[in-house]
Amino acid sequence: MCGLAGFVGEVDPETLRRMTAAVAHRGPDGEGCWLDETRGVHLGHRRLAIVDGPGGAQPMWTEDGALALVFNGEIYNHAVLRDELTKRGRRFRSDHSDTETLLYSLREWGPEAQTRLNGMWAFAAYDRVRGEIICGRDRFGQKPLYYAHGRGWFAFASDLRALTLHPAVGAEIDRQSLRKYFAYGYIPAPRSLYRGALKLPAGCWLRYRIADGDVAIHRYWTFELEPDPALAARDPEQLCQELRELMARAVSRRLMADTPVGVFLSGGVDSSAVAHFAARGSGESPRLFSMAFADASFDESRYARLMAARLPGGHAEDRLDWEKARAAAPRIVAGLDEPIGDSSVLPTALLAEFAARSVKLALGGDGADELFAGYDPFRALRRAELYRRLAPRPVHRAARLLAARLPVSHANMSLGFKINKTLQGLGHPPKLWAPAWMSPMESADLAELFREPVEPESLYAEALAVWDACRAESLVDKTLAFFTRLYLQEGILAKIDRAGMMFGLEIRSPFLDIELVDFARRLPARLKFRDGRGKWLLKRALAPLLPPEIIGRRKKGFGAPVGKWFHEGALTVGPVANLGLDAAFVERVADQHRRGKVDRRLFLWCLWTVQGVSGVRSPNGW
Repeated sequence: MCGLAGFVGEVDPETLRRMTAAVAHRGPDGEGCWLDETRGVHLGHRRLAIVDGPGGAQPMWTEDGALALVFNGEIYNHAVLRDELTKRGRRFRSDHSDTETLLYSLREWGPEAQTRLNGMWAFAAYDRVRGEIICGRDRFGQKPLYYAHGRGWFAFASDLRALTLHPAVGAEIDRQSLRKYFAYGYIPAPRSLYRGALKLPAGCWLRYRIADGDVAIHRYWTFELEPDPALAARDPEQLCQELRELMARAVSRRLMADTPVGVFLSGGVDSSAVAHFAARGSGESPRLFSMAFADASFDESRYARLMAARLPGGHAEDRLDWEKARAAAPRIVAGLDEPIGDSSVLPTALLAEFAARSVKLALGGDGADELFAGYDPFRALRRAELYRRLAPRPVHRAARLLAARLPVSHANMSLGFKINKTLQGLGHPPKLWAPAWMSPMESADLAELFREPVEPESLYAEALAVWDACRAESLVDKTLAFFTRLYLQEGILAKIDRAGMMFGLEIRSPFLDIELVDFARRLPARLKFRDGRGKWLLKRALAPLLPPEIIGRRKKGFGAPVGKWFHEGALTVGPVANLGLDAAFVERVADQHRRGKVDRRLFLWCLWTVQGVSGVRSPNGW
């Protein structure tokens, strides 16, 4: 992995140096800077050397000096593309650099070369002949890319913080982005936390013309569900065999490295599957990394040990006590660059820090729940439909009042928490169930927090657009589209990238291999969710390979007891005036949570996180 930074505008080597230094955590192994004084083009790069250490220095130029590239990511099919390009007359200087393969792919096919790539990437290329900058981002946005532009200038960076070091880019918090953050728990592209700074959406590329300053965004790929009825008619065992073969290839591709490889092993189905295929497909067995928790409601270590005992290679387990996690929270949140309202970032980052002492690269199981309908909300859909038909609004209001009286528990995914979140979503039409279930706040509370009316249709415009664009008809598919196109891309993958890169650790996701994704998106919903069970086909395919205790267990998920910390006063939020929020509302909610009257962990964590990222300090650490 690497870090990018650069701009077009007034010649300013010092700004380029500072922007590049700000992404040093993404690339501790090398640095490269270049500028064109005639056109004011500045390119900066920090490198984490995993593939072809000697041959991958950047910025990298084509042999004729027509095209320069700074690149962050890995192209897993680069050897195949290199062979094709060689046959077409391209000459390579490196031994096996995927950066050089991407460089000549862009030279040969232009930005549409991205449709040929299997991997994760963010890049900026300077076309000296056409006088333009081309930026691109992978299909799911696994690698970040921010940009900003104005009259006579254009800037880009891997991190938002690096982008704000350009003198023309401000760090003024965007109010609508902040509202979206409290609605989703993340900020959906193209927005960012700061006004004027944008995220290039996943599956898109950007062209900036230096001569006239024109900026144009083009989409080359969109995740679309296209269920094939013929697959439902096939023998399930044939589909299972095909799925196992796809997974084996996906994992094998992600073992491509000139450095040792690790695997994050939680003890769940997804990470256990990745560990199995990694051990089978590697000459040197990858090392397994797990996290044990003292709190049983969060702990999965028994299952991780069970899986590790079946595999060759070493198993390293770190034990996390909550005091250690709480003490680490300020530095981890400060390293996020943009707020992420998912408290699982804490154990994820601490696991990454633990693994980074031994390896530069680890594989994880992210993406499976979204592609194969593994989350709890899928289990709620049928009951939600029945409830909507049978429960008139007065009954719903009464149910909410009763649920609010349930005892508050700060255990991981407690029953009261689940019931209240489910009822929160059922106050909306079906197209808003998923975003409302996952939301840190309700619309009415958001209106009070921001002291202005909030329309759910505007608040969740991105989720409604995904719902309307999904051509599949089933509720499962439409819900799956939300989780894949929004929750995965804007929340989960951002968390994984930030958690790994703050410690110089690259994390790869085999379930997002494009061949595996194309297979999953053609599966009818009943092969993913059946008889109240998610991941139906995936678990059936993996049953011969994994312990039955792992196949049959309920999903737990990573987390941290942030509700308990706010309840006990171990975490407190700071002043909110500079965020434009209602201080009386925040005080009241925080006090109710402290007294155990309500469970507002999600809102308080989101607020605490955005305060940490934006620099507001609270009494206990900010």
